[in-house]
Amino acid sequence: MNTKKIVTYTYENVKKDKEGYLKKSKDWSILIAKEIAKKENIHLSSEHWVIIMFIRKFYLQFNVTPSMRMLISSIKKEIGESNSNSIYLFTLFPKGPAEQASKIAGIPKPTKCL
Repeated sequence: MNTKKIVTYTYENVKKDKEGYLKKSKDWSILIAKEIAKKENIHLSSEHWVIIMFIRKFYLQFNVTPSMRMLISSIKKEIGESNSNSIYLFTLFPKGPAEQASKIAGIPKPTKCL
């Protein structure tokens, strides 16, 4: 009988850098995103998920974590004007939309942040 052990990844058992960003974006899951958000004191709403999934898709498509300016510009083009300003994004991610959303999305910290 061939028995494979199924491993459930949690935030605690995946590799992270010293700031808590995942070392491998492929280790990310919705469960891990929820765990990170909880540690960041964020209760995820549908508005959060729109940004998290957008930023994750951006990273997977361009292999770069968007800076705040890139994030605002890209959201404006893809999602619309009402969700593309820094005030709105800071209400969702108060520690910094590009950094905090990237962390929850399981992608590297942006190199340039406001």
